[in-house]
Amino acid sequence: MIRHTLTFFLLTAAAFPQDFDVVVYGGTAGGAMAAIAAAGEGRTAALLEPGRHAGGMVTGGLGRTDMDRQEHVIGGMAREFFERLGKHYGQPIAWTFEPSAAEKTMNDWLKQAGVRVFFNHRLASAARQGARITAIRLENGVEFRGRVFIDATYEGDLMKAAGVSYVVGREGRDRYGESLAGRRDILPGRHQFIYPTSPFDAAGKLIRPLIAEQESGRPGDGDHKIQAYCFRLCLTDNPANRLPILKPDGYTADRFALVRNYIAAGGESISLRDFLGISRMPNNKTDINAGGGVSTNLVGASYEYPEASHERRREIWNEHLTWAQGLVHFLSNEDVVPKKIRDEMSKWGLAKDEFADTGHWPHQLYVRQARRMTGEYIMTQHDLQTNRGKYDSVGMGGYNIDVREVQWIAFTVYRFPKIAKEVLQEGYISVPVEPYEIPYRSLLPRSGECDNLLVPVCLSASHIAYASIRMEPQYMILGHSAGVAAAQAVQTGRPVHKIDIDRLQRRLREQKQVLALAGGSSQ
Repeated sequence: MIRHTLTFFLLTAAAFPQDFDVVVYGGTAGGAMAAIAAAGEGRTAALLEPGRHAGGMVTGGLGRTDMDRQEHVIGGMAREFFERLGKHYGQPIAWTFEPSAAEKTMNDWLKQAGVRVFFNHRLASAARQGARITAIRLENGVEFRGRVFIDATYEGDLMKAAGVSYVVGREGRDRYGESLAGRRDILPGRHQFIYPTSPFDAAGKLIRPLIAEQESGRPGDGDHKIQAYCFRLCLTDNPANRLPILKPDGYTADRFALVRNYIAAGGESISLRDFLGISRMPNNKTDINAGGGVSTNLVGASYEYPEASHERRREIWNEHLTWAQGLVHFLSNEDVVPKKIRDEMSKWGLAKDEFADTGHWPHQLYVRQARRMTGEYIMTQHDLQTNRGKYDSVGMGGYNIDVREVQWIAFTVYRFPKIAKEVLQEGYISVPVEPYEIPYRSLLPRSGECDNLLVPVCLSASHIAYASIRMEPQYMILGHSAGVAAAQAVQTGRPVHKIDIDRLQRRLREQKQVLALAGGSSQ
């Protein structure tokens, strides 16, 4: 009877409104940093996560940190996180790591900071009074009140619920004068189909829904399409920790007709690297990313996701997961796959000590891009290349402008003496940039739209600028800065647009955030 009474008390208590200084929605790595930073400034902080895990992609399979060309701009709490991971491995800093180690490090830090973490809390609606969010209601009926809110989701769901302006898709070149914007020319490269590959299935029909007909659009035109998503796979070749990769439910080899065609086109020249990019992690594990023209990226399946309902998102999520599962099974078992690839794949299996509650497959879909806020300052290609300094810098970026495949298209190609249809990918970009500063204004909704919301993940940027900023270290950097800014807004009672930028920057520098390179502005 006592047990039943206690259970009832806990359930009813959870239904009462929860009050915090800072409410962070989205348990991504950026969200975790925001909550920890706000708590570190003496504010009560809640971190609400729709799923069961904190850390997003950092704990969901992306163990090879995107720090190439930008290690020196990663400071503050972002760098501290990788240093904490380093202690786990007995080294100064860990840029490559296992998902389980990252999750333990993240959870330990959240607990140490006194952040209240609420899992399985999915947003239903946001209540506003004038230009302020007063509370958010979750699907489980719980209401959270706060003085400042932070949207740290990959999708920008709180931002939308609050009525903040945003965009989805690719701007055209004429929108911001960006040379890289819009639809791309079909260019050669590692992520292109390097062997002439048929877009037709065994019945002579276009492989649907994967491949689109050749369009009449011109390079530079804008559209509502976004780059591909995938799952980053953690496999192991350690027999003591290896579980077999079983045929997924509903598997059919016909779904991988494009893979079959690519193999037929490449013949003995094709290799596993043409499908999977395998990076080694500690303890004989991997972070597997997309490799070549056809890979773990399910090209074209992401378009609906940003604006989809939770139910439809779950379907899209599962489409990507079963694609990854089926691809690995196909490459391991189908007779059309060259023996050298099957033999290489046979070394790998699921890691029994990773992702135990999701069947040892990752718990996070790699949402590379969804909604993007249209805020006080919209970062563009120019801010990454020619206008790199900002008076209100709250962090820095420096990774390539990196856009993964946007679509597979059946192109008419002339190969003497024949004209044929071939599948080619469109949209991929990889352009190096020098370090650049990210302004506080890009975390702010337009003045008057919402006075107590900060958006460090779906921040205000064009498709091209976002393609560099979208890396996890930058999300963590901007989450840290958003958390400190939120705490200052609470302490002073000011809107987030009116806090003292000099004071914010001084505090961030004290916490070793890198706001500019030595010598001042990056410009």
